[in-house]
Amino acid sequence: MQEIILASHSPRRKELLEKVGIPFIVVTKTTDESYPSSLSASDIAIYIARNKAMAVKEKITADFHGELNHKTILAADTIVVIDDTILGKPANRADAIRMILSLSNRKHQVITGVVLLFNNEKEVAFAEITDVYFNAVSENEAAYYVDNYQPFDKAGGYAIQEWIGYVGVKAIKGDYYNVMGLPINKIYNLLCK
Repeated sequence: MQEIILASHSPRRKELLEKVGIPFIVVTKTTDESYPSSLSASDIAIYIARNKAMAVKEKITADFHGELNHKTILAADTIVVIDDTILGKPANRADAIRMILSLSNRKHQVITGVVLLFNNEKEVAFAEITDVYFNAVSENEAAYYVDNYQPFDKAGGYAIQEWIGYVGVKAIKGDYYNVMGLPINKIYNLLCK
């Protein structure tokens, strides 16, 4: 498989690509993560991922003088949705605890928007949705998790592969790796084509 460009610093996305043997280099550029209010949750995730992909495409042209133009760019954005409310990354400790408690004993959706730019021309974009069911989580458990795992860079204020996933997640319907931030099975199959 040819080397791709990952438009993300996410350690979880890097780990998933490594686990399936997809060679990659990381190229990122800070992008605005705002979006039009008229978009659906799935379209929001794709919109932000597309902005990341296009920003990296521009950076490649400017900084690498086009030498990476024939590589595939992979960009993704993950959001957490409960009751039609999008939970982004928590602003602070109190916000992270509040987010986890809002998920307690309830179902929410994790949506990852993915954009693949092949040779800087053809685009494939999709959103993967996974339903996640939480057990009841106490305020002490939420505080323990936040204090020990510092989930401030995670949409919804949690990571399923950490402590809260082991004790708080009752069930999922859909792709587990999507909840980690990348529907790796679908991406692998698209890259193989």
